[in-house]
Amino acid sequence: MKKIMALVLTLITVSATLPFSAASAAGEKGAPADFAETPALYVHAVADSADTQAWQAWQSVHDEDFYEGKPYEKYFFLPSSAGENTVDVYNGFNASVTLNGVAIAPHETEAVTYSTGESCSVTADGKTYTLRYMKSNAEAAVYINNPDADGEGTDLMTYLNDNKENKATATGAIVTPDGAVDNTAIKKIKGRGNTSWDKPKKGYNITYDKKVSVAGMEKNKKYSILPNYQDDSLSRNRFLYDLSDAVGMPYASDSRYVDFYVNGYYWGAYQMAEKVEAGSLVTDVTGEEYLNEDGTVKEDFPFIAEVDASAGGDDYFVTCDGGTKITIKAPEIEPGDAGYDEVKEYVRGKYNALIKACRSAVRKSSVSVADLIDIDSAAKLYLINELGKNWDSGVSSTFFTYKQDKNGNYKFFASPVWDYDNTLGNAVGVRWDLQNMGVNDYEEYTGWWCRYKGKSFSEHMSYNILNNFARNKEIAKAAAQIWFEKFVPALKHFSGEKYSAKIENELYTREEYCALIKNSAEMNYQSGWLLDTGDWIADHSRLKKAVYDEETRTMIADRTASRYEQSFQGMYDYACDWMLSRAAWLSEQFAPDYVPSALIGDVNLDGTINVDDATELQSFLAEYTDMTDEQLALADTDGDGAIDVRDVTQIQRYLAEFIDELG
Repeated sequence: MKKIMALVLTLITVSATLPFSAASAAGEKGAPADFAETPALYVHAVADSADTQAWQAWQSVHDEDFYEGKPYEKYFFLPSSAGENTVDVYNGFNASVTLNGVAIAPHETEAVTYSTGESCSVTADGKTYTLRYMKSNAEAAVYINNPDADGEGTDLMTYLNDNKENKATATGAIVTPDGAVDNTAIKKIKGRGNTSWDKPKKGYNITYDKKVSVAGMEKNKKYSILPNYQDDSLSRNRFLYDLSDAVGMPYASDSRYVDFYVNGYYWGAYQMAEKVEAGSLVTDVTGEEYLNEDGTVKEDFPFIAEVDASAGGDDYFVTCDGGTKITIKAPEIEPGDAGYDEVKEYVRGKYNALIKACRSAVRKSSVSVADLIDIDSAAKLYLINELGKNWDSGVSSTFFTYKQDKNGNYKFFASPVWDYDNTLGNAVGVRWDLQNMGVNDYEEYTGWWCRYKGKSFSEHMSYNILNNFARNKEIAKAAAQIWFEKFVPALKHFSGEKYSAKIENELYTREEYCALIKNSAEMNYQSGWLLDTGDWIADHSRLKKAVYDEETRTMIADRTASRYEQSFQGMYDYACDWMLSRAAWLSEQFAPDYVPSALIGDVNLDGTINVDDATELQSFLAEYTDMTDEQLALADTDGDGAIDVRDVTQIQRYLAEFIDELG
């Protein structure tokens, strides 16, 4: 496949018979830089721009081996920044080309009118082509360019895809829908992923020369650009990353839908995410705290660790009890560096203590894990994985941050979340493994998952950390409350049932996500990335959707199945409906164990918030009545630490539905 891919990429990288310098021939509108070595038509991301980086060469539809069956049918896959009717086109041929009635001289750029979905005929270099335009609605476009990645003339993607450890520098552009272009250079790009690296559409880690923002994200140097190749909705990672943020998990990775171009070649719809990294995403850990001034290792220090079954080779990892491999993400230490072995033993000891406490707590309810791990984050990590029925639960991409809590005590925090493309009814799993666990409903939205993952049905104990979280009484108790008070409101917002202004910046509605990805997804699949990605993916053609009845506290499933077309819209709807139906089942399961927390604003402690609470608070402020400590804690409805007339106003605003939450 590598040879075939390299041949296709000669469209972008092989020198023409009559070489030219694109940049030197640029007109006022600009032209592509030196990555554009082959004659082709190129389109820029923004009209009237002198930028040399954000260009795409026309290209033909390819299969997953990058074979182009119809080389004379060409496409411009336009980013969301492109004009509605006009784009700047550069003629990379050595003779004039006429496009939509506009004559473009050799190595010059002209504005050309176009219509999405329509085709036109173009004659270039003595050959006749059909050209079609498609336009994305993604949140940004990412361009990365280097025609000589190894110093020997090898195209960037050919070089990177040959070996995951290969890395290179590059130039590029980040372009947002408003036409803003950021040309910050790329300090390093290299491959990423475990099993996903073996797929034709791959992911990469990108380090910029300086901090950059991608479509409004906080500025960072390091990002991961995710292909979501095995997810036909292109959105499962986005949904669960954003949901983790909405429910208050620490260090939730922010991300954006982007279109990805390399050396003028469109590589499809991707997700640009904050990389799990000390000092940026995980702000409480720098990775440098482990050493004393004299070079010795401190008695206690923070670290970031990942449960990673595939760890090996050059990875900085330790093998813990039960054979669990733990990769140390921070501090990053090379062999021979001070503290290399001591840090490994420290991490091993802390994780072994945690898993021992978790396993003991499953057998003996008197054992508390709260001294070793933050229960809130542990419960939320468990719930994210249980909601998604994540095949990799507790096996890989399961991150923990070890740091001091608010009281100064070191303990684990279960976060950040990562890698959820094989969740939400997407994968079929491995048959022999499911049989060993005693699970026969993995693809369904019903049935427990984490409590079986990593454990034979004939055994009582497991070394899988999330299996132990699922069966731990402390975490289970917290999970029921967190589910109803954090997850359910967030999922109601996602479904569109009840909009929440409080989380609207963390989690969008399903319709809002669709509006950001739909056109980009259609470009992705039209360019050659298939919706059907093999036997690993479950059947997404039908589903009996379910809802949760709050009065009866039961799940109600449709009697007949909804059917889903084998299109992006159909597969996207399936992912959304599966998640919401799964939520309905989980609500039914958690309902018997749910004890509602006291409500901010329920000043008279009757379990509801109404006008009587405003009256009670007014009586207290007028010194007609007294309130208990419990009432006082619930009376601060605006969360400013004081109790005054503004808290009464907040209750009134809540009752008038001007705000959807107090506190």
